[in-house]
Amino acid sequence: MKKIRILHTGGTITMQMHDNKDIAKSNRSSFNLDFFNEQIPGLRDIADVESQSLFLEDSSDMVPARWQQLAEAIAEQYESYDGFVILHGTDTMAYTTSALSFCFSNLDKPVVFTGSQVPLSNRRTDARRNLINSVELATLNLPEVSICFNDRVYRGNRATKISIGDFDAFASPNYPVLAEFGLELTIRSRYRPRSGPFGVLSRFDPNIQLVKLFPGMDCSLQVPSGPDTCRALVIEAYGSGNIPAGSSHSLLPALNTYLNAGGIVVITSQALYDEVDLDKYEGGRQAKELGAISGGDMTTEACVTKLMYLLAYYDDTPTIKERFRENIAGERTV
Repeated sequence: MKKIRILHTGGTITMQMHDNKDIAKSNRSSFNLDFFNEQIPGLRDIADVESQSLFLEDSSDMVPARWQQLAEAIAEQYESYDGFVILHGTDTMAYTTSALSFCFSNLDKPVVFTGSQVPLSNRRTDARRNLINSVELATLNLPEVSICFNDRVYRGNRATKISIGDFDAFASPNYPVLAEFGLELTIRSRYRPRSGPFGVLSRFDPNIQLVKLFPGMDCSLQVPSGPDTCRALVIEAYGSGNIPAGSSHSLLPALNTYLNAGGIVVITSQALYDEVDLDKYEGGRQAKELGAISGGDMTTEACVTKLMYLLAYYDDTPTIKERFRENIAGERTV
């Protein structure tokens, strides 16, 4: 029987219900294997499951230091288990899975993230199904950092949250699902082959800024003056990467100042599907000529965490830009 480690980091799935039916905060002492066995009696028939509360945070409180702590905890226990299941809040799960996908090289074991829209202790919860599916998935040969939710399995750095209240909370807009649970588990995507020994690089530099364009915004106030205050800027532009470039309302002068000072600009899209093409419209073309780079078909979560990862390990701008354009962990189509 496979040996699986469940790591608790918090989120709705770990919350308990008070008598007045309000959702309480995660309870470190009560959420353990005894609680699992009470709520999901057959879980230990799937695998030899061990459980650890690493930390318990609302996912809105997740920070890069927690990503590092989680990545290092998995690395320290890597040889002792056949797979890992991470319980995490849904709101920032796609950021954490994207971040960890960049941390690990030559992963040959499943690292499966899951959570729920309703606490495990609730009668009509989606947590039981998500947890059973995730533990089963962690016993298989699918060496990915993935999200298992509502009978679907997504590559972690291709996923994004799309619903607040629906059980079908995630989507993978520009990459097919890795697997689906039905009467049987169907694996639909080949896993990424390893090319060397497992390794982990878990540092992140959060000194970046994310800007979402909207009509009428004061462009000069949204772009930092230089990399001394913000090393990199991610812009959620319109459509295929179009930005305001008119004579009376242009983002280009501020971008030019920032880029000339040594900043890094990545342009992604507010649209979920398809790929950014900076050559399609005038605004994107001019931004590209100034030195901005395309986020391709990456999610915003992947763009943000990938930049944080690269900034932590590289100092020179050309190398960071070159590495950003590469497909490091299956996060983009090149």
